[in-house]
Amino acid sequence: MANKKSDKENHIDQKEEQRDLPVARTGEVDVSGGFINDERPGKELCAVVSIGASAGGLDAFMRLLKKLPGDTGMAFVLVQHLDPKHKSALTEILSTVTSMPVSEVENKTVMKPDQVYIIPPGKAMSVTKGVLNLIPRAARQSMLIDFFLESLAKDQGSKAIGVILSGTATDGSRGLKEIKKVGGITFAQKPQTAKFDSMPLNAIATGVVDFVLTSEEIACELAKIARSGIFEVKKTVNGKLFSANADELNQIFTVLRKASGTNFSEYRELTIRRRILRRMVLHKIEKLGDYANYLRQNPVEVAELYQDLLINVTNFFREPEAFETLKSLVFPCIMKNRSPEEPVRVWVTGCSTGEEAYSIAIVLIEFLGDDAFNTPIQIFATDINETLIKKARAGIYPKNIEADVSLERLRRFFVKVDEGYQITKTIRDLCVFARQDMVKDPPFSRLNLISCRNAIIYFGPAMLKKLYPVLHYALNQKGFLFLGSSESVGAYANLFNLVDKKHKIYSKKAVASPFIPEFTASEYMAATMENREKASGGGANANLKSKVLEEADRIVLNQYAPAGVIINSDLDIIQFRGRTGAYLEPASGKPSLNLFKMVRDGLSFGLHSAINQAQKENIPVRIEGLHVINNGRVNRVNVDVIPIGEPPGKEKYFLVLFEKVVPQALPEGENAGSVVAEMKQATLEDENSELIRLEHELAATKENLQSIIEKHEFTNDALRAANEEIQSSNEELQSMNEELETAKEELQSSNEELMTLNDEVQNRNLELGRISSDLFNLFRSINIPVVMLSNNLHIRCFNPAAEKTFNLIATDVGRPITDINTNFSNSDLEQAILEVIDTLISKEQEMQDRYGRWYSVQIRPYRTMENKIDGVVISYGDIDTVKKSLALTREARDYAEAIVETVREPLLVLDAGLHIKSSNKAFYQAFMVTPEETVNKSVFELGNGQWDIPQLRVLLEDILCNNTLFEDFEVAHNFPQLGYRKMLVNARRIVGSDNQTKLILMAIEDVTENSTAQKSSAKHPTDN
Repeated sequence: MANKKSDKENHIDQKEEQRDLPVARTGEVDVSGGFINDERPGKELCAVVSIGASAGGLDAFMRLLKKLPGDTGMAFVLVQHLDPKHKSALTEILSTVTSMPVSEVENKTVMKPDQVYIIPPGKAMSVTKGVLNLIPRAARQSMLIDFFLESLAKDQGSKAIGVILSGTATDGSRGLKEIKKVGGITFAQKPQTAKFDSMPLNAIATGVVDFVLTSEEIACELAKIARSGIFEVKKTVNGKLFSANADELNQIFTVLRKASGTNFSEYRELTIRRRILRRMVLHKIEKLGDYANYLRQNPVEVAELYQDLLINVTNFFREPEAFETLKSLVFPCIMKNRSPEEPVRVWVTGCSTGEEAYSIAIVLIEFLGDDAFNTPIQIFATDINETLIKKARAGIYPKNIEADVSLERLRRFFVKVDEGYQITKTIRDLCVFARQDMVKDPPFSRLNLISCRNAIIYFGPAMLKKLYPVLHYALNQKGFLFLGSSESVGAYANLFNLVDKKHKIYSKKAVASPFIPEFTASEYMAATMENREKASGGGANANLKSKVLEEADRIVLNQYAPAGVIINSDLDIIQFRGRTGAYLEPASGKPSLNLFKMVRDGLSFGLHSAINQAQKENIPVRIEGLHVINNGRVNRVNVDVIPIGEPPGKEKYFLVLFEKVVPQALPEGENAGSVVAEMKQATLEDENSELIRLEHELAATKENLQSIIEKHEFTNDALRAANEEIQSSNEELQSMNEELETAKEELQSSNEELMTLNDEVQNRNLELGRISSDLFNLFRSINIPVVMLSNNLHIRCFNPAAEKTFNLIATDVGRPITDINTNFSNSDLEQAILEVIDTLISKEQEMQDRYGRWYSVQIRPYRTMENKIDGVVISYGDIDTVKKSLALTREARDYAEAIVETVREPLLVLDAGLHIKSSNKAFYQAFMVTPEETVNKSVFELGNGQWDIPQLRVLLEDILCNNTLFEDFEVAHNFPQLGYRKMLVNARRIVGSDNQTKLILMAIEDVTENSTAQKSSAKHPTDN
């Protein structure tokens, strides 16, 4: 049988059912999903709440526990990053804020309701059948939260609840995805209330978080969910939430189909139930009918349920060994069987946010190596969810992909952005993303590989029956089908050969494809005509008449099919039912179907009154004992006029039935015999004449019948011969039709590809338009001249500021820069550009134009999005004012130095540390020292310490602090090589060239001779 599953596939389905919907103690299915410990006495565990936290998470967890009731029936497991070298005090701390028992987990701990479990330091933790298991932390390194959440999702199904509190990095994001995948509930702390918001922000960025709340609000929401009773097994089963004949589920499917166009009734029922139940838990709705009504009243919830039903959990290089098998087994066969100009065509179905498509593209590029640039590659990635397609096109992913992508691949195929990582343009250009329903929409064709991983497990038998022929048709003769680890071709093994059992890789069998497209031209034309009829109103009338006829059939059958007609409100007959000749006959003259132009004599008056009453009161009306004249005889008739239904249009319809009255039985009694005798005598003569007439009619009828039979036999022989010819022609037409159908399918597939490519091109054109506008405005707003050159020194573009500086015009784009008479020396510019292109090292130099204006020229390599060097970017900064200022400063400095060197008095310039910064020539001559013995030495260390005078030190420091000055400070000392000298010192503060540095100018005047002359004059006074 075509729909019969293989034993292996049944085994997989059974495992899936056991994982998703375990059996309760009553032997019935627990639709809430999750493990139930049959042997545990007392209160049952309704759900498991895993709370992940890192830095700052303790305070958030304490706030949550304080607000949380102690009788929720849930178990709470805290997974926090703890120092493995120190004993944790969390148990003692948390015990003070909650009435629930708090304990540190030991290996093989059985979870119980209303208890708090804490991971011990240095351990990683998982859960199996409600039992907590400990393993060494090194086995999972630092991703403790992800590790536990993933195991919790597998073990508890939709009864798993994940909470992410304060912390750094991305731990927990992957685990929340797994919980969302199995129908669990996810929370994240509001980032504004977290001490460290990295973990909540990364969790929210995944798009799988149901509630973003404060710690206290998370506790209240958990309590509401627990009180809703939706996790109670007995209540769920006994209430027959998902009973086999529940009409509410079909109502939900109808609402979804109207909103999205997707028929979820063909999806795997267990998955659908789990997702619907999850939404009911979120809204605390206990009955399926109430949720169906809630959907009708809330379009936003319809959209949320639609997103939940479309499983969108994926990651890069899922099952890495399978991708290595592609490189070692599949890709070599594909490259061997293709011609050089033929592209490698891949279709990734259910691509979600694009990780699977990009992973295949990366692996294919790695396999091709240097041949990748010469091999055309087309990767079509499709999904039914338009929101996910937009994310896939952007190609931006959070930082936690580092767990799945190696550092080498991150460096080669990704670019760091603020949000995390973005796929490089090289890989992005290989992939075309578009919305497509893989079962309903036309498929791609001539494919080398189809990746349909972890999507088939959610499809029901009806969808699988449609899908596998589509996949078989889409592959080329030697194409491959790549499925997930839990999937197989099952009953459709006649279409595919098993290539790799472990990684579920199949090849196409060379058999006729059973694919029969449902998107045929006839359906298209029918839909078009239907739309036209609806637009013109004709479709409504035709549909209405059809319903009227069906209703009339039902009524007539209920009344033993008497003769009658159906009329409209204009009394026109629209259908004859039964033998109406005794009551109606065509009128002479122009043909008419009006009832009262065809009715026989005797019926008009009573029939008209009955119809009028039925029209006014809209009720069935019966008139008895009417007389109708037929062939000179009068018969009694009962007439029924019945309104048909409640038509939605304005026009009304009526069923008119004619019932012949059967003559009553003869009376009994004394006069019965005489009455009978009289009647017999009266009718005997009429009966004889009628009998003779009937015998003649019977003989004529026999002759006519014989003639008709002979003609019929002759006609049958002719029809038999014509039928044989038609059969022969039909064979030819079928053959031609198959060829046309094949050609049409190829055209439809090509059209689908063109539509997909057109969609992609439109998106890229919009992006390029935005980038072009940004670049144009940036160029126009920059006042610095910028010129971009290609590797052969041809001008790519330049901004308005460069036109005057370079002496350029618009038509110079594309010309070599060396052919243009710019305002700069072309030889120097060309040499500098060539050096940058050869060395890839940016260069900066100062250049002067022909007018003597100075510019700072920066030449940098021009890098493409693929990180290739394709020319240079030259920018010119106007430094003419700076150069002139430097020249003036240099001139002033030279002028000052010339004055200082001309002065005959010794001069010293001291810095803030009273070290000699400079001195003049007169100082070196006066004290017979060299610059090496003077500069950078403390003034108090000169010579034999002759300047180390405490009072002089105080005066100099006072100058620095208070901006004072002093004059004629006397210093008398025996200087080496000079002997006794008497000096007068003058000092004041000056400012350095940077207008900030504090300096002291100290002038020294030798007054020894004047002092000696005065002494001599005092000893030998001159006579007057």
